Amino acid sequence: MKAIQVHEFGGPEVLKLEEAPDPTPGPGQVVVRIHAAGVNPVDTYVRAGRHAVRPPLPYTPGMDAAGVIESVGEGITRVKPGDRVYVAGTISGAYAEKALCAESHVHALAERVSIEQGAAVGVPYATAYRGLFQRANAKPGEVVLIHGASGGVGIAAVQLARAAGLTVIGTGGTEKGRRLATEQGAHHVLDHHLTDYLDQIKSLTSGRGVDLILEMLANVNLAKDLGLLAQKGRVVVIGNRGTIEIDPRAAMGKDSSIIGMSLFNASPGELASVHAALVAGLENGSLRPVVGQKIPLAEAAHAHEAVIEPGAYGKIVLIP
Repeated sequence: MKAIQVHEFGGPEVLKLEEAPDPTPGPGQVVVRIHAAGVNPVDTYVRAGRHAVRPPLPYTPGMDAAGVIESVGEGITRVKPGDRVYVAGTISGAYAEKALCAESHVHALAERVSIEQGAAVGVPYATAYRGLFQRANAKPGEVVLIHGASGGVGIAAVQLARAAGLTVIGTGGTEKGRRLATEQGAHHVLDHHLTDYLDQIKSLTSGRGVDLILEMLANVNLAKDLGLLAQKGRVVVIGNRGTIEIDPRAAMGKDSSIIGMSLFNASPGELASVHAALVAGLENGSLRPVVGQKIPLAEAAHAHEAVIEPGAYGKIVLIP
């Protein structure tokens, strides 16, 4: 099979399309023929050697994909060859024509969802679900502010929050992105480039503030977020690219909380709960992944450049 291989940590140019041995499933494992692989910002951090997780070299990047079960090992009961699945985690890497996975990595993909959409589920939707419901304990009737509402995690969060009965305020940096967030269910979408967008948020909540913020760029927004919270409000830090100075009194005065979150910290039980909810949402149509770009697998380096550019719009997927 063909697969992207990384032989040294570095820039996008270290992503090389090479021949690799076809995987063979052992007990409790399956092989998925990959029809689309999802690209996430975290993939670029791992590739550059800047992530806490540093896989042994060489390695094949990627955690998200969708395709068809090709073969199964002993003891597999949940899936069989020919089943359409989305992949959330792999053993061998997703940027390839085939991937070796544990049975727990693969989940039924509803017929109403395309293969490319399936590749957009794993990290973005699991991150959004865990941030909203497992870390912040979001409740129906609360108001949530979603920064970067047009990106992969942002769109997932908009759809999940709207389906759960929250009032959704999103931000986006482009007109196209803001229109997308509105189409996906956000009640209000603001341009975060405007100098008065913070005042607009306060006005939308009649001065009360928001109950919950999903923060994708904490090094830019966290200090401002604390001023937007209602009493006992929570900020969930999902993304960050540097340091920031904050005044702790802004949190003390409202009994507010800053909650860190990493999908890598989720227990097997938590992940099983997350994906049970996501499979149901894909089946009933409340979750509708948005694919922004389809890029050939051989051009993975270009995808790694595109995924960290401003103005996110849906999910980037690689097509073998």
